[in-house]
Parts: sequence; C-alpha cells; structure tokens
Amino acid sequence: MFLKSLNIFSLQNKDIFSNSLLISFLGLLIIFFLLIFGRKFKLAVQLERFGLPIAVISGIIGISIGPFGAIHFLPKETINVWSNFPTPLLSLVFATLMMGRPIPNINGLVKPIFNQFLLALSLGFGQFFVGGLVVKYFLPPTINANPLMACLIEVGFEGGHGAASIIGESFNKLGFQNGLDLGLAMATMGLLSSSILGSIFIFLGRTFGLSDKEEILEQKDTLKEKKIGIFADLRIFIINLGFSGLAISFGVLLLNFLRYISSSLGDFSKEIIFSLPVFPFILIGSLLIRYILEKTKNTEFISNILQREIGILSTDLLIFTAMASLDIAVVFDNLILILVFTIFGLFWNLICIAYFAYFIFDDYWFEKSLIEFGNSTGVVASGLLLLRLADPKNISKTLPIFTSKQLFAQLILSGGLFTVLAPLMISKIGLDYWTEICALITFVILFIALIFNKLEMKKFQ
Repeated sequence: MFLKSLNIFSLQNKDIFSNSLLISFLGLLIIFFLLIFGRKFKLAVQLERFGLPIAVISGIIGISIGPFGAIHFLPKETINVWSNFPTPLLSLVFATLMMGRPIPNINGLVKPIFNQFLLALSLGFGQFFVGGLVVKYFLPPTINANPLMACLIEVGFEGGHGAASIIGESFNKLGFQNGLDLGLAMATMGLLSSSILGSIFIFLGRTFGLSDKEEILEQKDTLKEKKIGIFADLRIFIINLGFSGLAISFGVLLLNFLRYISSSLGDFSKEIIFSLPVFPFILIGSLLIRYILEKTKNTEFISNILQREIGILSTDLLIFTAMASLDIAVVFDNLILILVFTIFGLFWNLICIAYFAYFIFDDYWFEKSLIEFGNSTGVVASGLLLLRLADPKNISKTLPIFTSKQLFAQLILSGGLFTVLAPLMISKIGLDYWTEICALITFVILFIALIFNKLEMKKFQ
C-alpha cells in the first residue's frame, strides 16, 4: 500500500518514475553528489578552470533527465518541488554574503563602491528602458503585447526566480496572467546566458591575461590551514548555519513588520510593501549580525570557510534547481518573445558594462565587470560564481566592493523598490511615460559616472 501511494512503479506520462516524494529526495541526493563530490574529479576541476562550473553541467543533466528532456527520468511533480528551491537558497546566499567576511573598511574604497553602484543602477534602469523599447517597437505584430512585458528583462535578469515569483502576483492582479511563467522563463534564460557567456569571458580573460591565473586547486591551501569539516566539527557547522538562519529570520521579521504597519500608510504604499521580496532585508540582517559579533569580539563563532562553503553550495544548488526546473514547453510556446527580450537584455548589459570597463573603472576592470554581468543577468549568486572562477583568491578585492554596493543597490533594484514599483507605475502612467523616465534616469547615471571620474582624475593630476 505504501509503495502504491508513492506511485513508484506507475509509468504515467512516459516517465520512469511518477509523482513521488521519494524520487524527489533521491534526485536531490544525486545532485548533492554531483555538486560536492564532483569537485573531486579531475575533469570537473579542469572544466571549472576553463570557466564551466559543475553547477551548470549538473543543470544541463537535470534538464536532460527531466519531464521535458530526452530521458524523462524525473516526473513533472519532482520538478515542481525543485522549482520552490530558488527563494530559500537565494536567502541563504544573502545570509552568508556579509556574515563570513570582516566588514570592509571603506577607506579608499568609496570611489570603487560608488562606481559599482552607478553601474548597477544604469544596468537595472536601462533594462526597464530597453524592455519598454522592445514592447513598443521590436515585438512581432502577431504577439499580443501587454505593456507589463516591459518589466520582464529586469524582473528576470536582475531579480531572478525569487523576484519573478513575487512580482508574478502583481502581474496577475494587473491582468498579465502569463507574467509569472514568462518571468520565471526569463530568469532561467538569464542564468543560462550568464553561465554560458560568463564561462566564455573567463576563458578569454585567462587566455589574454585579464583575470587571475591562479589555479583553482590552490584554494585548497587555505582549507588545509584551518581544517574544519562538517563531520569533523558538527557543532561549529550548526552554529554557523544557525547564524545564517538568524539573518534570514531577521529579514523575514523586518519585512513582516513593514507589512504590519503598511495599513496606516495608504493603499499604494501597502501594495508596494507587500510586493517587496525578503532578500534585501536578509542582507541587512547579515551585516547587522556580523557588526555585533565584531563589536563584541565574538567573531570566533563564525567560520569564514563554512560561511563561504554554505554560500557556494547554495549558489550551486540555486543554479541547478533553476535550470532543471525550466518548463521548456513555456519557453517554446513563447520562444520568439523570450529570445527577443533575452537578446536585447544581453545587448544592453554588454554595452553598459563595456562603457564602465573602458571609461570608468581604473583597475581590475575585468573582475568588476564580470561580477556585475553575472548579477545583472543571472542574479547575485551567478555573479559570485563567476567572480569565484575568475578570481579565486580575491586578489582584485572586488568582493568587498560588490557586497558593500549590494547593501544599497539591492533595496532599489534586483527585486527592490523599483522592481516592485514598475508594474504599478506602468499601469498608472502608461508605458510611454515609464520608458521615458527610465531612459532619463539611465543616461543621467551614465553622465554622472563619467563626470565624477573625470573630476577624480583631475585631483590626481
């Protein structure tokens, strides 16, 4: 009776296994094996050295054995379980982002952080601007374009699966019923684009000497100095996982508090607050806990290595589950639409990043550009992954610059205030005005970045 209830031996929909929690768990164990033990294989290390992470390889395998792949090993129900993973996994990524590293001393980093912040803003508002142009001028007449489609590039690329899931509810309320599916499809296309193009960029960077040439294997030296293993010291692992959970709890409580008091702020403010994702508040919680531990001189409770490994594993699982959960049927049903948005979104990202790399960034422009490309195309986890592959020893010091920038940028875009505000504004003032506003903001930011850096150069002359 138990086996029958699990439907293990049913061959419905031509799947080897149908609706089964056991099979979902088995599939997850397989992925853990690929992600953790796969790093021990020489071939996997060689591939990562050339910029192709094991998470992407696992994701491709996940698509192949899924209900829409060639083998149909996993049923659709299993993929539905995995499709709920990106939000909690991305929460773990944000929780460990500030926790496992000393709070950066911003002395001497104000200019790099400001430049990185301006790049993030120009990318995000530019994606809204380009999205508006695509809806107005570049979509085929056969597509019944909804004005809210102009949000898809920023929601999918910058916001990712977590933001797409939350903004999808706003889309539905505003009459854009396909918004959730298209947002999730765009988020997955962004991850795919970020991983594939990012791998190519890393390969070119190593070939032409633009990135850190240190071997990935040399990271093991740090781990040998402080040999902390999950099984060797379970207590330290639980404490570190508990601190990450505390940061997530802080973010959830802060968001719920804002929602509680939103009833006194008016209907429009309430709608915005209820659409906000939890990730920016988790990042604040992560910073606050780290600050308290440093001030009370209790940082020995935090293992930098374990926090980093929790973040890396969450990043890898996020990329895998997002890729493996891709509903190829939705992609093919809207293939032209998704391809047009993806192409124009990537075009803007590359043009904007090239502008900053050439005119704005002074040193380590490759690493600073690469992490922002990953972040603006496949969310923060993708950017961290690309930086880890390009600069495994953090020689460029890009990571503290990026994390400091995220404290401000995450509240505005990437699922922040303007990501939530966009569909509401389009429905109230119209697509034309919204596109013009985003265009003005984008080009003002680009101009400010250029003027600011020219003034800074004059100071040193």
